[in-house]
Amino acid sequence: MDNRLAEGIGIQVTAMGCELVDMRLLRSGRQITLQIFIDKDGGVDIDDCAAVSRQLSVWLDVENPIHGAYRLEVSSPGLDRPLTKAADYQRFLGDEAEIELHALLDGRRRWRGTLLAADESSVRLATETGEQSFLYSAIHRAKLVPKW
Repeated sequence: MDNRLAEGIGIQVTAMGCELVDMRLLRSGRQITLQIFIDKDGGVDIDDCAAVSRQLSVWLDVENPIHGAYRLEVSSPGLDRPLTKAADYQRFLGDEAEIELHALLDGRRRWRGTLLAADESSVRLATETGEQSFLYSAIHRAKLVPKW
């Protein structure tokens, strides 16, 4: 994704009192969808999503960083919230997470366990086979496991 687009969206979301959790630019044939996931202390509701959507629509119309028609979707990150930065891992210490790596580690690409520790370069999980550390650079994607 274009750095100008990501930076601009981050600025707009922050100005609306929310945190940009994740964003995705999806293409399906000729259809382009820009998905924005936001959060804030106490959680976001439909009014927050609508307000951020209106603000982003204006900014996107003025800046025009996406060429052609697209659909904008703004929502909460959901129960299986993506973990995208060190602060996310630190915030959810003690919760269960699922991590998918770019490459195999000990014959596995997917790991699941309790978040034990996180610093600026890595995260440590308590898995069914013991503690395991992962560099952020090795992580393809990570998300919280919903509590039912």
